[in-house]
Amino acid sequence: MQNRIVLHFLDGKIMRGFTENFFPNKNLFHVRDKDNGAATEINLLKLKGVFFVKSFEGNRNYKERTDTERTGVGKRIRIHFKDGETFIGYTSGYSPERNGFFAFPTDAGSNTERVFVIKNATADIRFI
Repeated sequence: MQNRIVLHFLDGKIMRGFTENFFPNKNLFHVRDKDNGAATEINLLKLKGVFFVKSFEGNRNYKERTDTERTGVGKRIRIHFKDGETFIGYTSGYSPERNGFFAFPTDAGSNTERVFVIKNATADIRFI
């Protein structure tokens, strides 16, 4: 299955593309650029997160809600990244011993379906 992803690198760079071989337990995977199809090997440890999205364009006018409740996606969590961004969502896979975990946005209408958060890119993680 081909996943539409937006990669957020630790250095602030953003890359949009498709992957078929992302696995949370592997440090390397490949991304095909959304525009030219060129394949690039990605080292997970150079990323802040892997954002699985519905579309690359999104809706810039959409105000994402963080006050909504969702069922079936785990415990509510607040993630503060080292770059200052805060993500509020849900997770059922967070463990301090793992390099990363999946989180789901609080707003089911978000363009982001889920995020694989790289733990080393975070400043603070709390269940709320």
